[in-house]
Amino acid sequence: MDTKNYITPQGHQRLKDELLHLLDIERPEIVNIVHWAASNGDRSENGDYIYGKKRLREIDRRIRFLNQRLEFAVVVDPSTREATDQIFFGATVTYLDGQHLLQTIRIVGVDEVNLDQGDVSWVSPIAKAIIKKREGDEITLETPNGVEILEITKVSYE
Repeated sequence: MDTKNYITPQGHQRLKDELLHLLDIERPEIVNIVHWAASNGDRSENGDYIYGKKRLREIDRRIRFLNQRLEFAVVVDPSTREATDQIFFGATVTYLDGQHLLQTIRIVGVDEVNLDQGDVSWVSPIAKAIIKKREGDEITLETPNGVEILEITKVSYE
């Protein structure tokens, strides 16, 4: 991975918390189960042993992934940005969509995307279209349903 992994402080903390949980709690528990199951004899028909080994591989794979994401993480705190109406990483943007409905999104890192809460990745098409734009600007966005005109109504950094 040679690109930066921009992330908010909250997203960075969530990744670190998950990594520590896997290392300190989940992995040791599974290791104990596998050790106990192995001591019971025949491993070929031992469900605890087979499942435990599989779960250990999944945990180790997730630990490697989280370590890699954290290694390349660039923490950007939107709350420290000086007041501006220009859109950058971490901005909360309210816009009028093609059907004249107000929509609000927040531009976050790729590991923080949560569409239900309006969190979109900084590499998503909508984020790419609005980054560096300002309040009052109109943007043309290519969507699967055709071209849509968006009007930016508010930009804030929370």
